Amino acid sequence: MWALRAAVRRGLRLSRVGRGLPAPRAAAPSCPARALAAVGRRGPGNLEGPWGGGPGLRADGGRSRAEDDEEEPEDADENAEEEELLQGEPLLPAGTQRVCLVHPDVKWGPGKPQMTRAEWQVAEATALVHTLDGWSVVQTMVVSTKSPDRKLVFGKGNFQHLTEKIRGSPDITCVFLNVERMAAPTKKELEAAWGVEVFDRFTVVLHIFRCNARTKEARLQVALAEIPLHRSNLKRDVAHLHRGAGSRGPGESFMQVQQRLLREKEAKIRKALDRLRKKRQLLRQQRTRREFPVVSVVGYTNCGKTTLIKALTGDAAIRPRDQLFATLDVTAHAGALPSRMTVLYVDTIGFLSQLPHGLIESFSATLEDVAHSDLIVHVRDVSHPEVELQKRSVLSTLHSLQLPAPLLDSMVEVHNKVDLVPGYSPTEPNAVPVSALLGHGLQELKAELDAAVLKATGRQILTLRVRLAGAQLSWLYKEATVQDVDVIPEDGAADVTVIISDSAYGKFRKLFPG
Repeated sequence: MWALRAAVRRGLRLSRVGRGLPAPRAAAPSCPARALAAVGRRGPGNLEGPWGGGPGLRADGGRSRAEDDEEEPEDADENAEEEELLQGEPLLPAGTQRVCLVHPDVKWGPGKPQMTRAEWQVAEATALVHTLDGWSVVQTMVVSTKSPDRKLVFGKGNFQHLTEKIRGSPDITCVFLNVERMAAPTKKELEAAWGVEVFDRFTVVLHIFRCNARTKEARLQVALAEIPLHRSNLKRDVAHLHRGAGSRGPGESFMQVQQRLLREKEAKIRKALDRLRKKRQLLRQQRTRREFPVVSVVGYTNCGKTTLIKALTGDAAIRPRDQLFATLDVTAHAGALPSRMTVLYVDTIGFLSQLPHGLIESFSATLEDVAHSDLIVHVRDVSHPEVELQKRSVLSTLHSLQLPAPLLDSMVEVHNKVDLVPGYSPTEPNAVPVSALLGHGLQELKAELDAAVLKATGRQILTLRVRLAGAQLSWLYKEATVQDVDVIPEDGAADVTVIISDSAYGKFRKLFPG
């Protein structure tokens, strides 16, 4: 295990607007305090690898000194440029915010959501708001609409009623409109009518992402995802942009200057992410040479992925949080299966429905590691009322990553939180019911993973006769998984049962012929 930790830690630790409204009552980023807690504690099985770990963000959105010290040495100029790229205005106001949650309910037509109900969508939106420290939902309004894509979202009568209620509630400091994305003109019109700032789902989720991102790579990915938001808000915010930024080319208007600066920033972020992607590829090659099986654990946000990995590895340093997007930086953790085979469990970012493709695209480099894993474990929260919709969202995202068909076909489905559903029994074939929190079903799951990893990696279980006087036995302990040793004293030999890959077995035969 020491060799495993040394190799993985050496190889895996890569990672490291104004408008003329009444001032909404704050001005600096509001990151969830729970998301700022340090998670860089090293312990058995906690492999802070290409993705992960390290102390959290400071309240001002910067990175702690300790994290800088832990990162791999980099070119000073590149480091300074990347830090500059990470500077940005807060997406949401800070401090205590009393939110009016407005949910457009489409009851008919092509825009009607499938396999969900308004109350479930409102519950998830409420959970997003409560992820932000100091934010609370003080009013919830579910309002019917035929055409949520119209400029004012609602029909004239409903819009007027909404406006009267929001204007007549002085305790409301902002509105969360539960739509995927608002166009800049829509945001401007709604804010002018309601007299408070209005935010959409994309902005809220992106802000949570920014607060939960700890490594440089994740923070750059968030910065990349913010570019379209800044671009769409440019006209509305142009009067408030810093007019000294950049030099104008011949004939450039101020708007053109700002657009050019955004393009340049986007190109620089993509270049920095590409550098990190290349490092990730090198580190992945090191893992491949070491032949550690990799199990990627995926699922809808807050389904219990991190809790399950903690239960499978026994790693006390893993600290799950009951919070949406608690895991944003992908981390790896070592664990042993019943066969004594050591595997790496990769904890991935949780998925969410109704997220723009651009946000997923920004994190494609991180999710790229899923494509290079040996096995995918899909964790589902069977206690959630929208469990089927969540499954569809996860599978849709996985398919959009263009993963290899054999990897998708061999996916192990884990039904988590069965302790919250008395008498639960899965209807899907081959699904494994567990309670990661209470430890129910873990032995059955480990046995399933054992068989699946053996099949996916092509490893064999062999019994080899080795000489006790030579280096064969120690070599097998180092390069394979030794299950049993039956010593034969009179022959000075032993029959050793091992789990071994084809390539390792080939090396063994070459080093110890006969």
